[in-house]
Amino acid sequence: QVQLVESGGGLVQIGGSLRLSCAASGRTFNNYAMGWFRQAPGKEREFVAAITRGGGRTYYTTSVRGRFTIPRDNAKNTVYLQMNSPKPGETAVYYCAARGGSGLGLGESSYDYWGQGTQVTVSS
Repeated sequence: QVQLVESGGGLVQIGGSLRLSCAASGRTFNNYAMGWFRQAPGKEREFVAAITRGGGRTYYTTSVRGRFTIPRDNAKNTVYLQMNSPKPGETAVYYCAARGGSGLGLGESSYDYWGQGTQVTVSS
């Protein structure tokens, strides 16, 4: 089992920055590729970003490319989502997820473990 706990959510203004953290425990963190997803009110959960086990490859949904990054610190068992210049439509609950094995995971079914989510509200 892997336990994931997100933190860092809150209110952020358009044009501001916010960094979400996801702390993992229970298994060897660098055995897992990680991802971030989000679910806005009334919408399905969607993929945001993913990173491989060693951090050598990342992938982003088109709408956040160039604004968000997904660094990870394997020594701290933590993956982050750095959100720069968020937009109002990106108000959502943000979830981190872990998947065993190599490679990136782009769909929900690729992931084995999920955190409880953290609320991000983008305001003007």
